[in-house]
Amino acid sequence: MNKDMMIQQLVNQLGQAIQVATRESVKAAQEVQDGVTAKESKQDARVKLEQGGLARGQQRRADKMRAELARLEHFSPPKKYKDNRIGLGSIVEIEDEDSGVGRTFFLAPVGAGLEITAPGGDGHFTVITPRSPIGQAAMGAEVGDALEVTVSGETRYWEVTWVE
Repeated sequence: MNKDMMIQQLVNQLGQAIQVATRESVKAAQEVQDGVTAKESKQDARVKLEQGGLARGQQRRADKMRAELARLEHFSPPKKYKDNRIGLGSIVEIEDEDSGVGRTFFLAPVGAGLEITAPGGDGHFTVITPRSPIGQAAMGAEVGDALEVTVSGETRYWEVTWVE
């Protein structure tokens, strides 16, 4: 599978998210300054504080995504890991041992929770990172291994059914 195309989708999605966060930061900062007379300033001090906090929060979000984007732009996933073990850049199919429901993940350094499309539009992948519970459990695993994943106090068991 063309993992470079998948990385490019992540780069595009992060770039779009950075634009939105930056635009919203500027908008919130402008709201703090617009229409502020001495009387309005006194009455709307709380609103100004909230808008200022929103502007700073959006700016921090944009800065974090810029750092993630820089990491992603320097990431080149290997074609395959030794012994076909799971590592960064792996595409992983897992199956819930109880329900039999399968999921496919792309293990990337950043972009947790984003959805990307397989090359040629053949299926969708959820991006996970090594910091996520399932990413932690999957690192170094291979086909046939059972993964124990606890999220919000609920433990689930998944079997690795395919790795690329």
